[in-house]
Amino acid sequence: MAAPAGGEVPPPPTRSLAQRAPDMLVWGLVAVLLVMAVKPVEMSHAAKLFTNSQNMREFGGELLHPNFDQIRLYIGQMWLTIQIAMWGTALAVVIAVPFGLACARNISPVWLQQPLRVLMNLLRAIPDLVIGTLFIVAVGLGPFAGVMAIAINTGGVLAKLFSEAVESIDKAPVEGVRATGATRLHEIIWGVIPQVAPHWTSYALYRFESNSRSATVLGLIGAGGIGQLLFETLNAFDYHHLSAIIIVIIVAVTMIDILSQLMRSRLL
Repeated sequence: MAAPAGGEVPPPPTRSLAQRAPDMLVWGLVAVLLVMAVKPVEMSHAAKLFTNSQNMREFGGELLHPNFDQIRLYIGQMWLTIQIAMWGTALAVVIAVPFGLACARNISPVWLQQPLRVLMNLLRAIPDLVIGTLFIVAVGLGPFAGVMAIAINTGGVLAKLFSEAVESIDKAPVEGVRATGATRLHEIIWGVIPQVAPHWTSYALYRFESNSRSATVLGLIGAGGIGQLLFETLNAFDYHHLSAIIIVIIVAVTMIDILSQLMRSRLL
C-alpha cells in the first residue's frame, strides 16, 4: 500500500454495519441479560451497604484486633491446607495430561474425543464441595477427601486447557517428526509436548494458586486444613481469633502467588 502524500496520517480502518452487526448483537444480548438479572440477584440491596454501614463498621472493628496466641496452630493448619492443594494439583495434572491429549481435535479421533469431552465437562461441573462430600462418605473426615475433591475438579479444568493448547500448536514440527518415519506416540512426544509444555506449566501453576484457596473452603465439610478452624471460629463469633486466621491465610496466599510468578518466569 502506497504511503499517503505529504506524510499525512492515513485514516483509521473502518468497518461496515454488516461487519459490526454480530459484535453489536453479542454485546446487546449481554446487556439485556444483565438487565434481566437485576431483580433475581437483588441488586437493589446495594443501598443497604450505606444504610447498614454501622453494622459493617462494628464487625470490621472486631477484626482490627487479631489474637495470635494460637499462631503455631494456625500456621500448621495453613501448611496442611497448602499440602492438600499441592497433592490435589499434582494428581490433577496426572489426570489432565492423557485426557487433554485425548480431547484435542487435531490429534484424537472423534469417537474418542467426544465422549471424553463430555466426561471432562461433568468433572468441571460438579462443585468441589459435592465431590469432597462424596469422598468423605467413602474415606471419612480428613485431608484426603480434600485432595481427591481438588484432583477431580481441577483435572477436568486442566484437561480442557491442555487440549486447547494442543489444538493451537504449529503443525510443522509434528510433520517433521512424521517425515522421519516415527510412530504416532513419537509425534506426540517430540512434536506436540515440547510446544505445549510451557503453557501446561503455566496453567498448572495458576490452578495451584486457586486450589490453595479452594482447599480452605473445603474445610467447611470437614476436609481438614485451616478452613475447618476458620469456620469453627466464625460459628463461635470469636472475631479476634478469626482475624488472626484470615491474616495467616492472606500472607500464605500472597507468598504462593509470588513463588508461582517466580517459577513461571524461570520455567517459561
